[in-house]
Amino acid sequence: MGIFDIVRDCISARKAAEYYGLRINRNSMACCPFHNDRRPSMKIDRRFYCFGCGKKGDAVDYVAETFGLDLKSAAEKICRDFGIDYDKAIHRPPPKIKPCGTGMTDEQLHLISKAEQYVFKVLCDYYHLLKKWKTKYKPKTEDEEWHPYFIEALREIDYVEYLLDTLLTGDAPDRAFLISDQGAGVRRIEKRLQRINENLTGGD
Repeated sequence: MGIFDIVRDCISARKAAEYYGLRINRNSMACCPFHNDRRPSMKIDRRFYCFGCGKKGDAVDYVAETFGLDLKSAAEKICRDFGIDYDKAIHRPPPKIKPCGTGMTDEQLHLISKAEQYVFKVLCDYYHLLKKWKTKYKPKTEDEEWHPYFIEALREIDYVEYLLDTLLTGDAPDRAFLISDQGAGVRRIEKRLQRINENLTGGD
């Protein structure tokens, strides 16, 4: 286990950000410290994503960006500040792995895998629809009133992309947290997509 794995297992982006002075509201949103942000535009939990400037990552990325450090120096700073003895952790013998690798039954692993596939499919369908709306309903003139679908695309597309990115590249705890945290929202999106398909007119 390397220093990055140790830090990411122990410290979430939110925990690091709060330690270094960032104020985060009840909705896990904060004013982004990486650009002139007047309204909270950064979503932060295990990972962070700013809808304004596009910065994203985990605790190590957050600290590196905040203090102008390379990733290794940022990880070392987190270990020092949070009292993590990474030298001992790095050289600790790896734990014995159970045959299934997780301590879960095959049925539990199958259910988790199905949940992840379900969430990914719904978010992917929604993401492609948002991309379509962003192009199709883009105002043709400055005075034209913005279509609700265009507004929704602007508001949601970056966050949905962040969720998909987490499912594709995040570690197991990040993915598990996302599935748990976003479950109800994903089900609402699925029902809405079904209604849109049922009432489809004019290629909307």
